[in-house]
Amino acid sequence: MPFKSVFKSKNPAPAETKLKKTALETKSDVVERAHADISRALFSADGLCVYADPKFNALHKDGALSGTHLLDFIMFDDGDAIDSRQALGFGTIERTDSLKIDNGIQNVSYFDRSRSFGSEAASYPPQLAFQTLQGKNGEEYIIASFPVDDAHMGSATEIPHTIEKIISAQSAQGQERSATSLLDASELSEQDVSTFLNMSHELMAVISADGSFKDINHTIHRNLGYSAAQLGAMSFIDLIHPEDRAHVRTIIKSIVNESHDDGTDDSSFDTHNSTIFFETRIVARDGETRWTEWKVRSTQDALYTVGRDMTDAKRHEDELIRHQTQLSEAQEIGQMGHWRWEIGQGNISWSAELFRIFGVSAEKFTPSIESVNSLLRRRDVGRMMQAFQRAMIEKNNYEMEFSILLPNNEERSLKLQGRCELDSQGDVSSLFGVIQDVTERTNHERDLRNAKEAAERAYAAKSQFLANMSHELRTPLNAIIGFSEMMQRQLLGPIGTEKYLDYIGGIRESGEHLLDLISDILDMSKMEAGKYELDVEPLHIAKVVRLAVHMMEGKANDAKVKVSLDIDDEDIQIDADRRAILQVMLNLLSNAVKFSDEGGHISVLCAKSEGEITICVSDTGIGIPADKINDITNPFEQAASHDTRSHEGSGLGLAITKELVELHNGTMRIESTLGEGTSVKFHLPLAP
Repeated sequence: MPFKSVFKSKNPAPAETKLKKTALETKSDVVERAHADISRALFSADGLCVYADPKFNALHKDGALSGTHLLDFIMFDDGDAIDSRQALGFGTIERTDSLKIDNGIQNVSYFDRSRSFGSEAASYPPQLAFQTLQGKNGEEYIIASFPVDDAHMGSATEIPHTIEKIISAQSAQGQERSATSLLDASELSEQDVSTFLNMSHELMAVISADGSFKDINHTIHRNLGYSAAQLGAMSFIDLIHPEDRAHVRTIIKSIVNESHDDGTDDSSFDTHNSTIFFETRIVARDGETRWTEWKVRSTQDALYTVGRDMTDAKRHEDELIRHQTQLSEAQEIGQMGHWRWEIGQGNISWSAELFRIFGVSAEKFTPSIESVNSLLRRRDVGRMMQAFQRAMIEKNNYEMEFSILLPNNEERSLKLQGRCELDSQGDVSSLFGVIQDVTERTNHERDLRNAKEAAERAYAAKSQFLANMSHELRTPLNAIIGFSEMMQRQLLGPIGTEKYLDYIGGIRESGEHLLDLISDILDMSKMEAGKYELDVEPLHIAKVVRLAVHMMEGKANDAKVKVSLDIDDEDIQIDADRRAILQVMLNLLSNAVKFSDEGGHISVLCAKSEGEITICVSDTGIGIPADKINDITNPFEQAASHDTRSHEGSGLGLAITKELVELHNGTMRIESTLGEGTSVKFHLPLAP
């Protein structure tokens, strides 16, 4: 089985051998100081040297006999001195056999398998004394010594104290090795290794240099559904999904050829035990595609691979990504994002949608209590903190609406809904919730409120209009009907009577008044319907203003009101609708005359400024109450109640005037003080 070469080492590790030599050589120093006159070497029962003093160590080419077999450097002259099954010198010996040497002095010669000793070996005594003794650990040892002196051999049943120390040290090392041997893979049999590998849920395989399988575990058969024969006819690349094969080939090639600066052939595997991780898709026997994660290590003659089936994990990951995408899309559609704040922490966790709602980027903006407060309207900062504090104290859910100002000065309305998270002690550990952009809803609600208010105003205006018209229409109609009836019945005599001329004048004036009312109503209806069209032409504004003042002089004289005109430039020319501008001037002058008492004064000012003209009509009349100024330009609005007012009118004059000015892209402003007078100023561009 190829796995055997992975887990079992033929030779002890150099570092371990060096450590053993160092420990023993330290012990030999003690022996030398105690028995300087005796040179000894200690061998285990199977013939391996476990201790040698400097004189014995000199027999080895590396200067250390430790771990060397006795028969690798000593040759017995008498073959009967050792067990007859063991050959002399260069003969082969099973190193697991116990070495049997007769106790006593034996004639020997010395050699090294890598070199001859020559004269140096000849200087060693031709005889050695051997003694087989038992250590306290119960194991047998062979002691070789020179010079040959029975006085220094020790008793037949007792090992010298210094040698016993070495044996004890060797025994302790042996016990330590025994204690850790279960963790050493080199002690496992092929069957043990196979059993361990087949118990794993990982995909394990050994791949040869040509890409074929040298060995696999049962998990590959079980997960992929291929038989051993089918896998034997396949290579590792054959299992890879066709779309991933080029990528995997590149990875395998990179790990195999990563380190070839030692001159090896390009087809050999990396000799530096390189390891690489990658993901790829595997095609099972039933055609199912499975995601796998691989760890591959290259050695000199094989690739060792460990794979993990990641299909379920990938499926869960894809499902999680799909859910996160759906959540993000749902939040984007609903214009809603989620947040979380750990009590005591500075930063707040935001979803991606919240960054869009607040108009900031995740790269430049870090959500925190301070940074979020900086985006809130000042009036909402305190409310937000109070809501958080109340939630932490009462441990209740909470919600509130607030406004933020974006960097582009756009205002947004947001709705926050929060919850409390409690720890094991029942204390609030964090706050979390959602924030929704309700700007569109808020705007709709505002528009609905405005529409409702407009409808209510329109209804009130209609009622006001009907109330006004019931008086305004009834008065001239009564005059027309009454005068006509008197003329028809000739109550004052024949038609030629002079008094009838006065009645005819009254009929004409009443008809003109009704015509003005109807004209105002029709004009206002056109403006509200957006169908009032201007006939723009070049005109001298000074002439239009003078014409309007001239037309109102008779009415002003009848009311005993003085009118003054001030024009700073007689040649001022603008592009405007002549009839509309004249109507604006007549409406303003008519109101000024109507609401001025006897002896009052009306001033008209016309001046030119940069790109526009300004016309101001001021009077010293009764003025307008402050609470009516904002509404006085609404249709059918009047400063006084229809029951108490002493002046006729439909309440459309200022409304029409304002609309005509704005149709020219102009503006109008009214200033008034009750009992002191009113000033109406409007601005018109030279070219609307």
